Amino acid sequence: MKKMTTMIGAVLAAAMMMAACGGTATDNGDNQQDSTAQTEQTTAFNADSAYAMVARQCDFGPRVPGTEAHEACGVWLANELRLRCDTVVEQRTTVTTFDGVTLHITNLVGTFNPEAQDRVLLLAHWDCRPWADNDADEARQREPVMGANDAASGVGVLLELARVWQQERPKVGIDILLVDAEDWGESGGDDDSWALGTQYWAAHPHVAGYTAQYGILLDMVGAHGAKFRREQYSTYYASDVQDRVWRAANSEGFSSTFLNEPGGAVTDDHIAVNQRGIPCIDIIDMRATPTGFFDAWHTTHDTMDQIDRNTLRAVGKTLLHTIRN
Repeated sequence: MKKMTTMIGAVLAAAMMMAACGGTATDNGDNQQDSTAQTEQTTAFNADSAYAMVARQCDFGPRVPGTEAHEACGVWLANELRLRCDTVVEQRTTVTTFDGVTLHITNLVGTFNPEAQDRVLLLAHWDCRPWADNDADEARQREPVMGANDAASGVGVLLELARVWQQERPKVGIDILLVDAEDWGESGGDDDSWALGTQYWAAHPHVAGYTAQYGILLDMVGAHGAKFRREQYSTYYASDVQDRVWRAANSEGFSSTFLNEPGGAVTDDHIAVNQRGIPCIDIIDMRATPTGFFDAWHTTHDTMDQIDRNTLRAVGKTLLHTIRN
């Protein structure tokens, strides 16, 4: 994913440099960041299961809208949500990209406790960028991006959370929104060229008059060495939600991954959600690199080699803690 990152001031840049954002599977125990023992009989987040869900998406190939891989993966995702959620909505529409291409896209919404008034919205995009325009090899810059981290990782975490909530019913209503056509945007161009699926959902929600107490977007949440800083639009729109999530991460023992310091301002799916009036934060891996993101961002190297179970586990357990409390 991403569009652009704006780093605010030299002080922030210096701070970032010094700081250098399957039910039958079993967790292999590699996750050593979490030192908090479970005190209740609750269903555990399984990092191996989340990892397998990321790998399964990549097995289809790059999920670029308009391709067979995209269509097949969309069918699989809808079926996975149906296995776990109370209700599933497939929101199909067409959008026009900045370069004039008409895309047939599908947003998927899996819901728990659809009758509940108190709701939480969790989202990630499931499409892939059609060009690896950040690849160091210019000959490969027109190849599609596999998108293991950007953003199959977020989808994998949400599918594993859905498995948990299938077994341990949440106390609130939860809507898992998998949005399409996020990553067909113009680099250096109009911010509105990105997140087309979310923009459509915000204007035409799956339930008329839909609202939620808060939203959490997962984007690039699976890479080795991920650092989640406080994204600036999230702080502006939903600082209390951000505080809640960062406290949960600290309680679970992940303060070295969820850094309590400001990051950049990122044009992402959470912008449209906030503009709809739902306070929404972006959990996104931001780093002191030339792009502001992980090294394989928008390259042909965003493959399963980038994915670390420890990072998936940190994010998944943090979200479980947030919603349970």
